[in-house]
Amino acid sequence: MPYAPIPWDLVEKFVADVFCGYGVPREDSLICADVLLEADRRGIESHGLNRLKPIYLDRIKAGIQKPETNLEILKDGPTTALVDGHDGMGQVVGTKSMQMAIDKAKKYGLGMVAATNSTHYGIAGYYGSMATRSGCVGISGTNARPSVSPTFGIDNMLGTNALAFGIPTDEPFDFMLDCATSIVQRGTIEALARNGLPTPVGTVIDSNGAPMTNSEEILTALLSGNASLAPLGGFGDELAGYKGFGYATVVEILSAALQNGNFMKQLNGIDSDGKKCPHRLGHFFIAINVESFISLDSFKKTAGEILRAIRNSKKAPGRDRIYTAGEKEYLVWLDRKEIGVPVNESVQKELITVRDELGLIQYRFPFEK
Repeated sequence: MPYAPIPWDLVEKFVADVFCGYGVPREDSLICADVLLEADRRGIESHGLNRLKPIYLDRIKAGIQKPETNLEILKDGPTTALVDGHDGMGQVVGTKSMQMAIDKAKKYGLGMVAATNSTHYGIAGYYGSMATRSGCVGISGTNARPSVSPTFGIDNMLGTNALAFGIPTDEPFDFMLDCATSIVQRGTIEALARNGLPTPVGTVIDSNGAPMTNSEEILTALLSGNASLAPLGGFGDELAGYKGFGYATVVEILSAALQNGNFMKQLNGIDSDGKKCPHRLGHFFIAINVESFISLDSFKKTAGEILRAIRNSKKAPGRDRIYTAGEKEYLVWLDRKEIGVPVNESVQKELITVRDELGLIQYRFPFEK
């Protein structure tokens, strides 16, 4: 499908106004818009405008996610805290939780906040970047609706369970490893389906263990529990799929056990009567104050030297470049910051529908004839 760019200033104002139109308070709507669009700034389209309507607006409309976020601090200590999001906006829960972790780290060297009863919080790397901008190493993870099968299993037990590490460097971009613990994630398949593209062979199986590639069929089968995504490394243990399975389990535990929260099948978003209900996800946020160990400049210099040495190492035949985590996303931003966010036809139609529904007549998109 053809893509059309929307200028950043236009789309930032529009998305914030849309969230407000759905009952999200103005201050929170700015947070939600920033987290959502940061995915598009980094080229992670699976978590950007693609998800505005189906993941956030539709859930608010269905009553399974609250537009107002009443973040409750259940337990607070010098270096730790436990918070309850009460089914509010996950981006708000995430931003405020990571800021709490950073504040604790700045005072005591380390900070960790666990969150329960939250909702989809966007890209995990957003919270890692909050930490790096404050001179901290940032770590964040979240559980998700079950879609990944364990090694040697065919039942989708675990979520894609994203895990992110943000590390400040002396380069124009930080080291930012932000990825799911599965080979592909649900959002990637949603993006493929929107563009009429198949899902790669070897990343999804049906309830009989047979491979699936039809992206639309996969999305339907995931909801019914009749499809499973492969953990990092793939199905089986030939390519160490047990490692991805293990990391997904770590994230699941840290997103549920510290919080006494929901996990695995409890996150399906379907109650015992078969009706939609809040997903009630869990997250965790860790900030490590670099200057509790060494000067920030010295840390950044060493981190940068490590990354530059890796990129300057011998290239494989036919390859002229090695990338380190966060570099490609930085290059995407350099390319997109002037042209805007590219949007496919499917999302274009959704944006027009939402605009007209809310009566935001002041907005007209470049792709409209």
